[in-house]
Amino acid sequence: MTTGVVVMAYGSPGSTEEIEAYYTHIRGGQAPEPTQLADLGRRYAEIGGVSPMTERTRAQVDAITAALGDGFVVQLGQKHSAPFIEDGVNQLASTPVDRIVGLVLAPHYSASSVGQYLERAATAAAAHGIPFSGIESWHLLDELLDFNAAAVTVALASMPEKTKVIFTAHSLPEGSLEDDPYSDQLHDSAAAVARRANLRTWAGWGLGWQSAARTPAPWRGPDISVIIRDLAETGRSEGILVCPQGFTSDHLEVLHDLDIVARQTAGEVDLEFGRTDVVNADDTVMSALAELVAETSRGMRPRGT
Repeated sequence: MTTGVVVMAYGSPGSTEEIEAYYTHIRGGQAPEPTQLADLGRRYAEIGGVSPMTERTRAQVDAITAALGDGFVVQLGQKHSAPFIEDGVNQLASTPVDRIVGLVLAPHYSASSVGQYLERAATAAAAHGIPFSGIESWHLLDELLDFNAAAVTVALASMPEKTKVIFTAHSLPEGSLEDDPYSDQLHDSAAAVARRANLRTWAGWGLGWQSAARTPAPWRGPDISVIIRDLAETGRSEGILVCPQGFTSDHLEVLHDLDIVARQTAGEVDLEFGRTDVVNADDTVMSALAELVAETSRGMRPRGT
């Protein structure tokens, strides 16, 4: 029996020449306005030209593959850049495999994010007659919680005594969050990390949002920039430490929206700014994800049975 695994990620342009095609894909095939394209290009330029997300994602896939070992074939599938989700599933089908497990490199489930990844993978697998099972969330994976708690503890050691920890994730439109577990899962994982790091409830930590798109529809907040300014106005904190719990690799939303924009905002209001490390290809977390994949696989019926 061979289990196929499609590890899914958002995707990222591999070079400056690919930014327009990438942005067009995100916009459902509609080319961006010149000012929009210039703005995105500027943001990438400010972090060095392109995002390291492609490199980080490949390292994560390699680590999961190594941890799974024999009996598993792993392919990458991305939402907005090649290889796309369907490419990954089609490659697995050609191997061939008896079943496919889908894992998204995002811990928290939302129907409009992780749900879309899994739906695309399931549809592609069904076209080949291959059983598919998707892992919907892994926000309470012990190894992930331990990683973030340790990252918070290490970062706090170099911050002022009066520092508040804010756990952030990518904002989503309010309309998409009705009857959706995303915000509850973010709260639950943040609370679990806070307990492990011995943070005081609410006085020592809170939730925040970031990287909302500029659309007429309202997006979930408060945004991290608003939190920073409000925190400074209270006069009760000397620093803010951001733990981007919704992200698993260094990429634009971390390296630009936090390390540049949020840091600059904190400097404007005289708050020291800190940011915890993200998971990237941490061996312990990647091995735990591999075990989650293997466990899911053991509960599936193979093709033809």
